[in-house]
Amino acid sequence: MAKKSSQPIRHIAIAGNIGAGKTTLTRLLAKNFGWTPQFEDVENNPYLNDFYEDMVRWSFNLQIFFLNSRFSQIIDIQKGKEIVVQDRSIYEDANIFAPNLHEMGLMSTRDFNNYKNLFNTLHSMVKPPDLMIYLRASIGTLVNQIEKRGREYEDNIRLDYLKRLNEHYENWVKTYTGGRLLIINVDEVNFADKKEDLGKVISKVNAELNGLF
Repeated sequence: MAKKSSQPIRHIAIAGNIGAGKTTLTRLLAKNFGWTPQFEDVENNPYLNDFYEDMVRWSFNLQIFFLNSRFSQIIDIQKGKEIVVQDRSIYEDANIFAPNLHEMGLMSTRDFNNYKNLFNTLHSMVKPPDLMIYLRASIGTLVNQIEKRGREYEDNIRLDYLKRLNEHYENWVKTYTGGRLLIINVDEVNFADKKEDLGKVISKVNAELNGLF
């Protein structure tokens, strides 16, 4: 039996590539458990459209926006008393998106080092989530779900960009030591459309949290 935590549960984070289903699962888990959902600030992001049009010009600005947004969310979570389920974690920006942009030549070394230094400073001020849920998905599944939701600014996403992100996600998950980690294979579990599959995910989340309470 897992060791029970003496600390109250505050924070569940959902990680995964673009199109993996993070927002959908965040909404569904919040509804089922009565948690407070926190979503990525996509609609009010002033850089997202420009980024997909010109990644080199806007990559640093976009990553700084996301870093600040997620850091602010975590500070609010740690100060509050509600259980929050968060759509994407602060770790993904620093360990996946920013390094990938740098490796692809879409973010300069100067900007990348500046970003990493800022992340390290902010990271030292926050706690990891009580449970990290990683949504693993193949490129085919990601593309299908991206096309299904029909966001105009995602029309220009390159396949090689998604593939490299997936590789970074897998490498990050292998070395994740922040706490409990639950991996959901989205290729095999359609929690968005099938109640039975959603029930399986909820049962797995329950099993992880029972060891924390």
